[in-house]
Amino acid sequence: MTPEFRNGVAFSIAITAFAFVVIAMVVGNNSTLIDESSTSGEVVGKYKECDIIRWTQHNLAEYKYFLYCEKNK
Repeated sequence: MTPEFRNGVAFSIAITAFAFVVIAMVVGNNSTLIDESSTSGEVVGKYKECDIIRWTQHNLAEYKYFLYCEKNK
């Protein structure tokens, strides 16, 4: 097997794999709907004049914290 043939095959495989990845990204359904009943937010504290909101999705083991300031609404 010559180096030119091997390089050509490798290049063809790389282009084909790239095309498959691009097609999968375009065709794939990436929109994930969030079920509102599986989320919750609660006030866990105050910072200056703002509420600290702890938000979670019940099926995930992580919390996200936000500041909610009424006067900036």
